[in-house]
Amino acid sequence: MQRFGHWLVTPWRRSTAAAVAGALPVLAFPAPSLWWFAYAALVPWLLLLRTAPTGRRALYDGWCGGFGFMLAMHHWLLPNLHVFTLVIAALLGVLWAPWGLLVRHFLAGEPGPGRVAAALVVLPSGWLMVELVRSWEGLGGPWGVLGASQWQVDPALRIASVGGVWLIGFLVVALNVAVTVLIAVRRSRVPAVAGLVATATVTSAAWAWAPRPENAGRTRIAVVQPGVIKGADSPDRRFAVEERLTRELAGQDVDLVVWGESSVGFDLGSRPDLTVRLAALVRETGAPVLVNVDARRSDRPGIYKSSVLVGPAGLTGQRYDKMRLVPFGEYVPARSLLGWATSVGEAAGEDRRRGTEQVVMDTGPGLRVGPMVCFESAFPDMSRHLAADGAEVLVAQSATSTFQQSWAPEQHASLAALRAAETGRPMVHATLTGVSAVHDASGRRVGPWLGTSVAAAQVYDVPLARGTTVYVRFGDWPLLMALLVLAAWCTGEGVRTRRVRRPDPGRLVPPARTVHGSPARPGR
Repeated sequence: MQRFGHWLVTPWRRSTAAAVAGALPVLAFPAPSLWWFAYAALVPWLLLLRTAPTGRRALYDGWCGGFGFMLAMHHWLLPNLHVFTLVIAALLGVLWAPWGLLVRHFLAGEPGPGRVAAALVVLPSGWLMVELVRSWEGLGGPWGVLGASQWQVDPALRIASVGGVWLIGFLVVALNVAVTVLIAVRRSRVPAVAGLVATATVTSAAWAWAPRPENAGRTRIAVVQPGVIKGADSPDRRFAVEERLTRELAGQDVDLVVWGESSVGFDLGSRPDLTVRLAALVRETGAPVLVNVDARRSDRPGIYKSSVLVGPAGLTGQRYDKMRLVPFGEYVPARSLLGWATSVGEAAGEDRRRGTEQVVMDTGPGLRVGPMVCFESAFPDMSRHLAADGAEVLVAQSATSTFQQSWAPEQHASLAALRAAETGRPMVHATLTGVSAVHDASGRRVGPWLGTSVAAAQVYDVPLARGTTVYVRFGDWPLLMALLVLAAWCTGEGVRTRRVRRPDPGRLVPPARTVHGSPARPGR
């Protein structure tokens, strides 16, 4: 260990080690899905930060670790954005620099039990603030927030129904801090063990007392996944494949058919022939079809991505226009400044237009669905608002065909489990080329996942649920709690600093008198 510490003396070596340590948590996400690794994945980074010789070095270590984390989490963008992926990772990595300084403040040297107890609350709160800032759509959205690594763990899904993915992330970071203290700070192991016990207690309480979704019947929903189109792909060929697969659903008593994102490459208002073909499919299958149109609108300027519901007589008039767009994929932020990204990668040549409000669609007898488009399923607030507005089933239409051979399709599909658990509503994740998935109101998988090598029309028997989860009722309260914790800590530090700097007038000691160059002995 001492040899390794000596090796880290060189700044570039230390920065490299921080970047590697910051990248480790990605192994807890799909495709590796080593969910248990998340409970100690931050420990190497924390150990490095606590040994930073100066505050400035801690800032650098936090930045480098954040760079490693963001690059690993978005590595699948490299073939498309090329060097710009590194630029994005470096810019977003800066968000972890203050967190690195915070870790050093609490864990450097031999912190006492009080400082360790505070670290178990303040450091997870700081992490949540970083995730909150980077979750802004313009900075890439909440892709790969730490709590999302626990999508297949039943106790974690129960916690999600109470405090969303944010509460899971808070507890995971607290676990990592406790493990770091157990390894490196012997005299403060008692509060570390107390932190582990507290985390287990919170998990057990959520498991036992959090309201569970109540059974409200079942519905049959079909997902049409055309897969990779052999030969030259085109909107016409893709539509034909989806049409053929949908016809196979006739006679299967389906309540709704869902196509993936960009499943229709033409505006249906200017292509009445496609509308007629879709209406015929509805009559054959006995179920409305929810398609996704990616095209220039005929009734307004610009290109929109829209969920459009088609009934037996054609367009029903129910439409949702995507509100949150993928940076660089669907629009270029500050295009006048960053437009050069289109010359080094596959950034959007023209910005897509945004919708203005979320929509809950009435698809037929008693079934109301809340559509989202691709990237939007990563935002907990969108699914929460749809559930609060009366959606019985959440539907995300997605397309990750550009990243077919990467970890992105599985990681995207896993988000459906978290959104379902948070809202107490089942969620359908339908894609063009995989991975498509359905999860029930508790976040558990329903039926098979359709992988990236599958082209099929799969029917899912989806259990419906009623009731309101704590997360839907109270929203992002863990974020507010984290903000209050940091505000209280900053206030306390400010008060303490003022007391240290301001001398107490009552304790001033007059200078001693001197006699012949030596201090005089005070008289009685």
